[in-house]
This record gives sequence, structure tokens and C-alpha cells, in this order.
Amino acid sequence: MSTKHAAAAQRFIRNKEQEQWHNETLWFVRQKRDNMAMQLPEWEELRELASKIKMHTISRLDYYLEMFATKAERNGAIIHWAKDAQEHNEIVYRILEKHQVKKLVKSKSMLTEECLLNPYLIEKGIDVVESDLGERILQLMGEHPSHIVLPAIHRKREEVGKLFEEKMASEKGNSDPTYLTHTARKYLRKEFLSADAAMTGANFGVAQTGEIVVCTNEGNADMGTSLSNLHIVSMGIEKLVPDLKSLGVFTRLLARSATGQPSTTYTSHYRKPKEGGEMHIVIVDNGRSEIRNNSEHVQTLKCIRCGACMNTCPVYRRSGGYSYTYFIPGPIGINLGMQKYPEKYYDNVSACSLCYSCNNVCPAKVNLADQIYRWRQNLDSLRKANPTKKIMSKSMKFLFTHPALYRIALKMAPIINHLPRIVIYNKLNTWGYGRELPRFASESFTSMWKKGKVKRNK
Repeated sequence: MSTKHAAAAQRFIRNKEQEQWHNETLWFVRQKRDNMAMQLPEWEELRELASKIKMHTISRLDYYLEMFATKAERNGAIIHWAKDAQEHNEIVYRILEKHQVKKLVKSKSMLTEECLLNPYLIEKGIDVVESDLGERILQLMGEHPSHIVLPAIHRKREEVGKLFEEKMASEKGNSDPTYLTHTARKYLRKEFLSADAAMTGANFGVAQTGEIVVCTNEGNADMGTSLSNLHIVSMGIEKLVPDLKSLGVFTRLLARSATGQPSTTYTSHYRKPKEGGEMHIVIVDNGRSEIRNNSEHVQTLKCIRCGACMNTCPVYRRSGGYSYTYFIPGPIGINLGMQKYPEKYYDNVSACSLCYSCNNVCPAKVNLADQIYRWRQNLDSLRKANPTKKIMSKSMKFLFTHPALYRIALKMAPIINHLPRIVIYNKLNTWGYGRELPRFASESFTSMWKKGKVKRNK
């Protein structure tokens, strides 16, 4: 039985060239991350601190949320609380409607992707402009992000060049990255100048000071908020850190883990509205409280959305972001999707080799692979377990618990080496799709040992 992920992955890897450069590009980012990490002797200590700070904050989330809201309101920000995506979108629209906003310029925010804010606002007649270059490319293409940090990583510059020819009247055939960046900058400048409001996400919310921290490499968040008098922030409740000292731990980890930089080019702190303007902060739950109460999966709330788990994942690198059915792909997306709607996103749990590389690179030490393993154990209770795998597992259990039968099977196994390919490689052998079975040895190691054919070190 082929899952939706497996079928989509097969479509992706048919283009061998695409599979290769997608894999190599993301592995290059992973290597940059490793180089940066190795330059800090205290790297593992920072990861441990980040993990403990996050778990501490999550365990006292009500306390820190109240502190953050109180301090933010004292700073002059207006706080809104949204229990779910629908309420989040309605709050944002009411703010925009009150200010008669016709055009909204946004910096990258995975939370607004989660809430499907863009289509909601567009349906209400508001022109929504993504200002992050990757997000803008995908918006013009009518696609959604395939990576949480590098949203258009699956698109080559030649494709972007053709898009810009059509949408921005750029030079024909010119796909030079620097030229395309300048073209986009010139194009977006007009959007910034004509926007009525700006919206950002939040990488962190500091409870001690009531401020929002946004990390970007393009300065698009700063441009939007500087030119507009209305700034709306969309922030999940898990984004809180206790104080500025804690924030320093995460800013040292974030960019190094995400893109292999010492820090993002812009780390912007928003504490109060600009003079004569308004700053609205929409604090969103949308299922996060339920995750907090789930002892087996609460650690997903530690995630700082760096994308390191995707850059290292051998399955994601070779199958692409669109092979996953949840809007966030990769190891973190598998876990978040299962917590959101397991009956719908169960197929993604197969997209994991359990190599544990994601655990090893996560800056906040989220136990991603362990959680995926647990989800797999729960598939049968959800009635989503693969029936073929169930039969195979029961058969193997029976074989391994009956030694005499196991020894007979071991002796008979070399016969497979001489069978016609059509008998071995068919629809019943899904493991053999794209793989070659190893040749079975004519004699087992146990037999060789008993006969003295194996040299023993003294």
C-alpha cells in the first residue's frame, strides 16, 4: 500500500537531476552549520541551555504569557488573544478593516501559513504582498513553501529568471542571482511605499520586556514596519523566552543552525509602536495548549523553526518538501502534523529512516526521531497501519521466535540468488523497488564458526 508521501516522493525523484541538486544544496547548508558549530567550544552547552530554557518556559507558560502581555501593553502595544486559526484571521482582518487597509506587506511567517491568512485576506479584498524574496517568488508562482527557512529551495534560478521576465519585465535570459535580487528589490520597493500596513511574525517574544524579536537576512521586516504606521505581529504562544539573557542563547544558535551564519543580517527588536502609529500583537494558541499537555510530544514546542532537521534529513533532501502532506515538511513537520490531525497526516511518519540525525543537529534538542517512532507504534490504534507491514512483522516475529524454523530458512535462503528477477522483484516486494537485494551467503557465519573456518584472535 503506497502512502501519499511515497507516491509524491516517487514523482520527485523521477527527475534525477533535481533530486541530486536538492540533496547537495541542503547538505551544503548542513555542512555550513557544522562548521559554525565547531567554532564554538560551548556549542553543546548552548544546546542544553536552550532545551532547558524552553522546557522551563513551557512548564510555566501561563506565567510568562501574562508577564509578556502586561509588559507589552505598558510599552504601548495592543494585545489580542486567538484560540485558533479562524480567530487569528478574524482579528487581523478587523484591525485592517478599522484602518481601511487595502494593501498589506508581510515578512515571512510560518504561523500565518499555518492559519491560511493570505487566502482569507485576499478573499476579503486585501492585496497581500509577501516581502521575503523566496516567499514572493512562490506567491507569484501560486505555490507554498517547501522549506521553513529556504521556502523556494526547490526552484532553480533559471525558473526564477523566467518568472521575473513575466512579472517584473526583467532582462530575457538573465538568471544571474545578483541581478535577480536587485530586480526583486526594485520591484518590492514600490510595494513597500504603497502599503497601508505591515505584518511580521515573531522569532521570539521576550516576557521580561514585552518585546518582539524578528530575525531576517533581507531587512524586509524592517522596511515594512518603518514605512507603515500600522504593525501587526502574529506570534505563537511557544515563541516566548523569559528574558534578554535567555534570548542571547537562542540568537547564537538560530542562524548557525539554519543557514550556517554567525547571526542573521538583521535581528530587529520591536518594543513599542512608532510615534503616531499602532502595534498589534496577536498571540495564537491553535492547538499548542494541547501539545503542552501531551507528555510524549510536548518537546515539539521547543522548536525554534531553524530548519536544521530538514537540511540533515536524508528523506527530505531526496524527496522534496512537497512530498509531505502537512504544510511544514521534514522531521518537525511529521510531528506537528500528527499532533494536528493524525488521521490525515499519518502517511508522513513513513518518511523517516530513524537515523536520528535530526535529534543530533536540533539546537533545542527536540527528540524528533523518538517522537516519530512513537507515532509509528500508534498507527495500528488509529487503524492506519500498513496491512502488508503488519503481516510481515508478525511473520518475522514467528520466524525469530522459532529457532529450528529460523535455521531452516537460513539454509534455504541462498536459493533466492538463482531465482528469475520477475519472481523476486514485483509488486509484492516493495522493499525491492529501487533497491537490489544482497546476495545471500552460501554458508552462515554460525556454521562457519562451528566448523572452525573463522580465525579466532587470541
